Amino acid sequence: MKTLIVYAHPEPKSLNGSLKDLAVSTLETAGHEVRVSDLYAMNWKAVVDAADYGPNASSRLKVALDSGRAFDAGTLTPDVLAEQEKLLWADTIIFQFPLWWYSMPAILKGWVDRVFTYHFAYGVGEHSDTKYGERFGEGTLAGRKALLSVTAGGPESHYADRGINGPIDDLLFPIHHGILYYPGIEVLPPFVLYGADRMTDEDYPDVAKAWRQRLITLESTEPIAFRRQNFGDYEIPSLHLKEGLEPAGRTGFALHVRG
Repeated sequence: MKTLIVYAHPEPKSLNGSLKDLAVSTLETAGHEVRVSDLYAMNWKAVVDAADYGPNASSRLKVALDSGRAFDAGTLTPDVLAEQEKLLWADTIIFQFPLWWYSMPAILKGWVDRVFTYHFAYGVGEHSDTKYGERFGEGTLAGRKALLSVTAGGPESHYADRGINGPIDDLLFPIHHGILYYPGIEVLPPFVLYGADRMTDEDYPDVAKAWRQRLITLESTEPIAFRRQNFGDYEIPSLHLKEGLEPAGRTGFALHVRG
């Protein structure tokens, strides 16, 4: 297994840093190849601008179209090209980050904004009466799996169905479905550590044991059963889920999960 770890935390001695290091050692000991993109250590540029697209940047910047032209021409900046190459190399991607303000850190969102360019992560495939491009189950990154390893400051009860923060599956849906599944990546159930701000050194051995178990079972873990866009569940071109496919009473984001 070839695994890319995209790591986003500014403190190497943090819990996130420890989980990243443990992932590297566990996977390498098991005989897997591992690469790490340590975004803070790389001083990753988080903002999209015209410099990303060089001669392919238009005089009135059009991020999608300009990024696609630069991708097609091979003129994207070297840092972006290197990350795209890592994604194509990997068959598994682990994202290690803290949940900050109900989402990923800005530096990681900036990695997505710059690396997932038009014609690479989206804007591919045919548009016809039966297909709406290759996305949500198809696309450039199909055949790969991804796992979010996330630390959250609050207790687990705060992220339950009736919890004040909302269900963790709903909070992560924009990343799971909208960022990862969109270009074809199969998404594994997340590894979430709650109460991270209150965790002690005495708690860590149990955390490490649980994380190792997830890591050594990555290849056998079933992905979240998101519905594929072009395989009959959605009307095209409206992309509305067809009536009657959902279990009784199911609403919201969960409509887009089979079973």
